[in-house]
Amino acid sequence: MITVVIADDHEIVRRGLRSLLEADGTCRVVADVADGLSAVQTVDKLKPALLVLDLNMPRMHGLEVLKHVRTNSPHTRVIVLSMHNDEPYVIEALRAGAAAYLLKGSESQEIAQALKEVLAGRRYLSAPLSEWAINALTTRVADNSDPLATLSPREREVLQLAAEGFGNPEIAEKLFISPRTAETHRTNLMRKLGLQSQTDLVRFSIRRGIIQA
Repeated sequence: MITVVIADDHEIVRRGLRSLLEADGTCRVVADVADGLSAVQTVDKLKPALLVLDLNMPRMHGLEVLKHVRTNSPHTRVIVLSMHNDEPYVIEALRAGAAAYLLKGSESQEIAQALKEVLAGRRYLSAPLSEWAINALTTRVADNSDPLATLSPREREVLQLAAEGFGNPEIAEKLFISPRTAETHRTNLMRKLGLQSQTDLVRFSIRRGIIQA
């Protein structure tokens, strides 16, 4: 039985995906969550075979969830299900380790086909994305100078919460760490990203798609 976690902030989407994935008896949805931080914590705990992931979610952007999962649960395959069909989102998701990128509104048959391809160890893209994403993925060189890539998974979590306006005590409570540890992570990520103030942090997070304006 293939274990699945669904992460999407719309309940109707989660219900629909659960019904679709469990229809033929090969998959079992072990959890569904409505925000990015819960997705990270649930995957860390359950180590499912598959994560179906939305990108625009509260408490942690889907791309940050994806990067965390690929590092901390490498055997979990990730299918991104998103409304975004523009190149930066698709390319960054594929480079971060997504096994498939589907557009919301895809027919159930396409979702079933994507699941089949992913479980066979192949990648899958929604048909409207055509070949340009694969070409871009294989021909472009990743920017290793990106300061965001220097953050640890925990620093990424702190960045997300700090950008949403939470203070160190609140971050500590949400991540089950001490306020001093939260402060240390915040100081370190600010240094790594070259940021000087909360305003800088928020602007950076909006520019990189970590939070929405």
